[in-house]
Amino acid sequence: MTRPIGIGCMRLSTTADRDDERAVAVLHAALDAGATFLDTANAYSLADSDVGHNERLIARALDTWSGDRARIVVATKGGLTRPRGHWVPDGRAKHLAAACEASRRTLGVERIALYQLHAPDPRTPLATSVRALAALRRAGAIDRVGLCNVSRGQIEAAQQITTIDAVQVELSVVCDREILSGVVRYCIDRGIQLIAHRPLGGVRMQRRLARDPVLTDLGHRHGVTPQDIALAWLLDLSAAVLPIPGPTRLETAGRVALAYDVQLSDGDRARLDGLVPAAAKLRAIAPDVGRTFRSAAGGDPTDVGRTGFRPAAHDPPGELVLIMGLPGAGKSTLAASFVERGCTRLNRDDTGGSLAALVPRLAGLAASGATRFVADNTYVSRRSRAPLLDAAGRIGLRVRGLWMTTSIEDAQTNAVWRMVSRYGRLLAPEEMRRMSKRDPGVFAPGVLFRYQRELEPPEASEGFAEIEHVPFARRVDPAWSTRAVIVWADGVLRRSRAGHRTPLSADDLEVPPEAGAVLRRFADDDHAIIALGWRPEIAEGAMTVENAAEIDARMIEPLGVTVETYDCPHPAGPPVCWCRKPLPGLGVLCIHRHRLDPGRSLYVGAGRQDPVFARRCGFQYIDADRFFQFAARE
Repeated sequence: MTRPIGIGCMRLSTTADRDDERAVAVLHAALDAGATFLDTANAYSLADSDVGHNERLIARALDTWSGDRARIVVATKGGLTRPRGHWVPDGRAKHLAAACEASRRTLGVERIALYQLHAPDPRTPLATSVRALAALRRAGAIDRVGLCNVSRGQIEAAQQITTIDAVQVELSVVCDREILSGVVRYCIDRGIQLIAHRPLGGVRMQRRLARDPVLTDLGHRHGVTPQDIALAWLLDLSAAVLPIPGPTRLETAGRVALAYDVQLSDGDRARLDGLVPAAAKLRAIAPDVGRTFRSAAGGDPTDVGRTGFRPAAHDPPGELVLIMGLPGAGKSTLAASFVERGCTRLNRDDTGGSLAALVPRLAGLAASGATRFVADNTYVSRRSRAPLLDAAGRIGLRVRGLWMTTSIEDAQTNAVWRMVSRYGRLLAPEEMRRMSKRDPGVFAPGVLFRYQRELEPPEASEGFAEIEHVPFARRVDPAWSTRAVIVWADGVLRRSRAGHRTPLSADDLEVPPEAGAVLRRFADDDHAIIALGWRPEIAEGAMTVENAAEIDARMIEPLGVTVETYDCPHPAGPPVCWCRKPLPGLGVLCIHRHRLDPGRSLYVGAGRQDPVFARRCGFQYIDADRFFQFAARE
């Protein structure tokens, strides 16, 4: 079977001026011109009331087309919804099963040739979604499994569950993001079909392509349009690459196969790779015999080439140390030690601008005679670090990678510690949004979770001469020696007579009678007494700050001891602040303000999150019931 010729059908259903009759005519024109692969999705519609519109168009076009229906492959997707016209992921197994069944009915097929997860759902583990696709394949509802808009790490994780036959990402002469990320090379190396959506850069880039001097000149030489040359360049990257332009006019639909007839010369290839320098690395190594790709449209396996990096043929004149890891992993501290040893630091937080701006800065410094550099921004993904690695390779620098293996829990604690050290307090959510524009070290908790999802450990194939894993070790200031008993107040020191989660008024407060005697004994032994709590009722309007202060004053009175109180006033839901358990904000604030020795301080709690909170802050932990019973016997 010949190489599949693909088109993307989304815009036939998602533009405001769509017309069903015109859309069917466009599909017929593309099929007549040789298209054999139609990419669609149940979500290609204007809103949730219109779901399945694009699939209905395709079913109608195929039913009314006079050509050979057997050679046409329809690939569809599930995992996105369209509430009120928005694009909202839903990767739950239940949703994917229902969406697949609906697509089968709409398309009028028993088995879908290629069924793709439209996008990862941040609320659903990717493994859950992939297992759902694997179950659909086992049940005979689909032939092949595909993923869209995923990272290399996500593909690797998915392949531990089931065979991934196709990956769909954006790729074009104006978008090399997935070459830099390693996704393209990974798919080519492993025989996974790489479906390139927006292969002409999208609607806004059409005029730019038409004016590009390289594309225009080559189009003239080959007797085709600049857009055809852009597609031919994609096809020339590898037999595994399948571009899916999205024609919406009869004229463009009739040209879908022309790029497949363009034969690029080595000179043509070099000029086009000049537009996308990252692409040259996909051609850096001779083909590895035996590597094939599995066509999502069926057909015979086709040999494809491996890609990679050749080692330098000479000793490098200098070295770039690239420090990678989560925000708050300790990269800046490690980078400072290299600066002390004579390295020039490259960090956008110091110089301003973007990561891309560091590339010409590196080249300029190297040209002026500098030979040793350290870079320590958050290079968690292949995509983010590829430009700097590429620049170092062109200069001839040896690149040494240091991968900070700091856990997200330690990174959270470090992020809070940095905030409290700089500002003396925990910043409120709106303050973090404002401050983050001028202080990159300030960010909300969700940022770390996003970076964790993007985390891709470095590999030698990226261009590293050496990679070292650096474990995190927290240092305790020996001058901070204060001991403390830190008690979670809600339900422990602040009990509600009416059965609420926490007292809503001073009259509703009940303090356990044994608490005062126990805490006084620790205070007499030079322990600071601290109470922590969560009062979302303040944000919700059920309690005022004055009410809270009155409750605390009434609580402290029978205890007979000085108590410092710290509360999180933010509402329930996904955390937008650092001060809500089990996030370590309140604990770090206590350590900083009281100069605590965490290992000699005791945290008293009564909930499932309390041991986690204590561990993150470095406190010893004891359950409240055991604490009061044990201390009362002493």
